[in-house]
Amino acid sequence: MRQYVVDAFTDKVFAGNQAAVCVLDAWPAESLMMSIAAENNFSETAFVVHESDAPAGCYHLRWFTPGGEIDLCGHATLATAYVLLRFYEPDAERVEFDTLGGHLVVERRDDLLAMDFPAYELTPVPVTDAMEEAVGVRPLAAYMGRDLLCVLPSAAAVRDAVPDQDKVRELDGLLLHITAQGGGDEPYDCVSRSFAPKLAVAEDPVCGSGHCHIVPYWARELGKDDLFAYQASHRGGELRCQMRGDRVMLAGHAALYSVADLFV
Repeated sequence: MRQYVVDAFTDKVFAGNQAAVCVLDAWPAESLMMSIAAENNFSETAFVVHESDAPAGCYHLRWFTPGGEIDLCGHATLATAYVLLRFYEPDAERVEFDTLGGHLVVERRDDLLAMDFPAYELTPVPVTDAMEEAVGVRPLAAYMGRDLLCVLPSAAAVRDAVPDQDKVRELDGLLLHITAQGGGDEPYDCVSRSFAPKLAVAEDPVCGSGHCHIVPYWARELGKDDLFAYQASHRGGELRCQMRGDRVMLAGHAALYSVADLFV
């Protein structure tokens, strides 16, 4: 089995978010995919198959965290598109994926790869003491989609936060995202971080599906559809984002770290 490791939402290795991408001729047992994801211990390992009845350039894509399969993942989709367009479809301008999160399209856009993702509908929820205890800062506002989105007072509060993982696990939502408006000399419209202890991932270095929550919020708050977003994990990552109705365009770079054969 051929496996690629790609750093997504960055133009250099050792930054962005690592994803392993396994390109397959047929689906292995789900238990094997789970074991590979646990062995890699990245926030996601992607498995992709071009099935015999699929049109050219259209693949079936699944994502696994060390804690189980997930329904939507941005950085591993970007990484998979990078691998396919570099090694398998070098003359193509786009690839398409059938996934648990719906039909996704990734296309070349100058030197970036741009992904068309669904936006999550956000429902305001009360700010609670439990949120403050989990994050370490009392949020200004909170919203629920698939995940919990907490708006903090400043970008510095986002960068400096040290969430309590056990208390984050007790909050509603699959993941927790903390975000604030960009400020100072930074070029970013918003700064965010993402935490997923329910999926055995303490902090997701750059979360594409999280920005399907973050971008709709800031597009509304700032009154603009085009956003430059920064994920302020220790690795860091940049996302060029655009609201398009009920869809979010997420664009970024990717860098190849390794290519290997798995003996499984």
